[in-house]
Amino acid sequence: MLDARTAPPFAAIRLADYQPPDWLVPEVALEFDLDLDRTLVRARLTLRRGGSHARPLVLDGHDLQTLSVMVDGVPANTRPDGERLIISIAGDTAIIETVVAIQPVLNTRLMGLYASQGRLVTQCEAEGFRAITWFPDRPDVLSVYTVHMKADAAAFPILLSNGDPGPAELLPDGRRAVTWIDPWPKPCYLFALVAGDLAALEDSFTTIEGRRVALAIWTAAADVPRCRHAMDALKASMAWDERVYGRAYDLDRFNIVAVSDFNAGAMENKGLNIFNSKYILADSDTATDMDFDGVAGVVAHEYFHNWTGNRVTCRDWFQLSLKEGLTVYRDQQFLADQGSAAVRRIDDVRGLRAVQFPEDAGPLAHPIRPDEYVEIANFYTATIYNKGAEVIRMLAALLGEAGFRKGADLYFDRHDGQAVTCEDWLKAMEDANGADLAQFRRWYFQAGTPRVHVAMAQAGTSVTVTLTQAVPPTPGQPDKLPMHMPMRLALIGKASAGRIGAEHLVELRGETTVFTIGDVAEPALLSINRGFSAPVVIEAPSSRADLAFLAGADDDPFARWEAFQRLAIDVLAGDDDPAELVAAVAATLADPALDAAFKAEAVLLPSESFIGDQSAMVDVAAIHRRREAARAAIAHGLESRWWDVWHANDGAGTSLDPAAKGARRLANIALSYLTTAGSDAAIAEAGAHYARAATMTDRMGALTALINTDAPQRIAALDDFHARFAGNHDVIDKWFTVQALANRPDTIAQVRALLGHRDFSLTNPNRLRSLIGAFAANQRWFHDASGDGYRLLGEQLLAADRINPQSAARLVVPLGRWRRFDQARSALMKAELERIVAAPDVSKDVLEMAARALG
Repeated sequence: MLDARTAPPFAAIRLADYQPPDWLVPEVALEFDLDLDRTLVRARLTLRRGGSHARPLVLDGHDLQTLSVMVDGVPANTRPDGERLIISIAGDTAIIETVVAIQPVLNTRLMGLYASQGRLVTQCEAEGFRAITWFPDRPDVLSVYTVHMKADAAAFPILLSNGDPGPAELLPDGRRAVTWIDPWPKPCYLFALVAGDLAALEDSFTTIEGRRVALAIWTAAADVPRCRHAMDALKASMAWDERVYGRAYDLDRFNIVAVSDFNAGAMENKGLNIFNSKYILADSDTATDMDFDGVAGVVAHEYFHNWTGNRVTCRDWFQLSLKEGLTVYRDQQFLADQGSAAVRRIDDVRGLRAVQFPEDAGPLAHPIRPDEYVEIANFYTATIYNKGAEVIRMLAALLGEAGFRKGADLYFDRHDGQAVTCEDWLKAMEDANGADLAQFRRWYFQAGTPRVHVAMAQAGTSVTVTLTQAVPPTPGQPDKLPMHMPMRLALIGKASAGRIGAEHLVELRGETTVFTIGDVAEPALLSINRGFSAPVVIEAPSSRADLAFLAGADDDPFARWEAFQRLAIDVLAGDDDPAELVAAVAATLADPALDAAFKAEAVLLPSESFIGDQSAMVDVAAIHRRREAARAAIAHGLESRWWDVWHANDGAGTSLDPAAKGARRLANIALSYLTTAGSDAAIAEAGAHYARAATMTDRMGALTALINTDAPQRIAALDDFHARFAGNHDVIDKWFTVQALANRPDTIAQVRALLGHRDFSLTNPNRLRSLIGAFAANQRWFHDASGDGYRLLGEQLLAADRINPQSAARLVVPLGRWRRFDQARSALMKAELERIVAAPDVSKDVLEMAARALG
């Protein structure tokens, strides 16, 4: 393995050094002789010199056995340079033909062409195509692809690639040959190929342009019935994109393939999306309601990429948020339209705060358009995706719905078939609306989460709101400029318990913004950052009484939820009596105007990690003690109420309509509080709930309620769960995760024991995340004072690095927060990072992350 500390590939790649490609490849013809052990790839590249220069052609490659290289039919005079092939070409056009051999079965990196359960699968984003054949592997080289595949017809009866199918035939030697043609120019990272024994759920969709599109979701034959929800989500996404953005699908066929070995969630390859099976396979027996939502969201996300990522793609990888942030915003819009928009928004913000806010506050902070990277795989981050989506959301708020749509239409019309930049996106928005977004651009190059201090003064019938913003320093960016952001606010009357007048959209540009509201006839409280209009930390001094009032009276669902979260943070900052939290939860449960889905979100305490993020130093033991005491107080103080909630909402059946999903969620939260109260009746009810569960939501709800108890029902449920779902990889992942997240004194020992379980494997990214990734999110036990949690993570990270560096690198992140903890824990975390950096043969993926984490 390459020593990333000394080899040239560890050098940083910088946005400032970008140059257009020296050579363009308008046409690519690929021929595959497919086999698990040894696949031959013949590539024919039609080249055209890009501009007036004499520079040679440089092709990228990784782990390729090169058998021949020809230029215009003559053996090439090549100059190898590490993982590059340099070819001098005299003219302005040429035909390059290469033949290489690759070994898919040995490809544990899961990048390029690899084997998964006897099938052949590709993953090329970001730089995987170079592991298939020699090519200028960069996103601004767009080509039309023709792909010809030959494979044993018995082992690989289904052969799929991008675009629409061409000729197919059965060869005399028992192999099957198929041709696929994609007429749309695309970068090589969107190339895809799948070969194997697969079956399909088939359907069709007719676009607004009258095109009948054949739809198919491919998987193992036994799993086909579990593809129905994904198919329905695909058709809903296609209709939604036409209705909301005017974007129709552009091929005659759309294929999805589900595989169990995949580094990410899914990949938007043109016409052939390849998915982690976790985000396709779902039925009520094996998927929770959150899983169903996850399937719909990821299916929509990858489909929406057809325009935001495929038809218009990135010029370079620094522009990654151009496609990912925009597409996350689109899938969030879609999901909000499919169910409860309020609950969806709360879930989006909870996820952003759990992952992206800490990222922005630590050594791994970076802007949504980074200036440099060593390994681009390390920048598929919450900042790029989730903060990127929030930046798009702010843009939509500033321009208005109609203005945003005008800008998007101009962007698509102007740049269809091009590889472009974030600047091109913003310029389209400006030109379509006559807007000036010069200051707004700072969101693209300044890292860090802005903090907005809020002061309100009421004098007679006038209210003055003063908003003061500051962006904290981040690595490499000590000094920041003020941001341009929208801030939604309103006044809530203390006498009327309702909103006073209209909601206001205030644009913050300078360090301080003063806004005055007149005709206020009663004492008022401020409802601020309604709908989470800007991804900032609000500093608004409020009494607990005022927060409790807003938690019951604010008419904006997000702001109402936020008021309870702020109240909880304030109470849990010390060892105070949690009576105010008990009263606030009681009021929420008693409010007939609230639906079950919102109540379920509004009665949950902030997580231990989020509580820790609100303080200068994370006090692991104190946070855990205080939060557990508050949970116990809410459980005991409202025990009879929780029984009422349980009986009123249990038995919601298997429907996926919003009301049924909300009832199941609230029922299972009630059961969790009841088991926390600890009565024999509650434990027995949880055991019975597990046994009679008609959905995975209820089965996991019961198992989660039991997991922290010492009741015999806990062991019985764990044993039954494993036996019941043995062989179903996605469901067994849940079995690992629920134990890794347990709040038990033996959690670390249990996780170590699970490392030796026959179903655990470091080679499968889902399984690695389900146990090690989940354990690292268990603040109490990962950060145990012994340091054993850190050692466990470091050991498994280094072991995984020898197999799949991309998956291993993502495990560095929890250790990167070492400065936030007490001196003893901080020293232990830092030592583990230093051990990782000093490890022999560490990959550049892991080394870059660990080095950045150490600062």
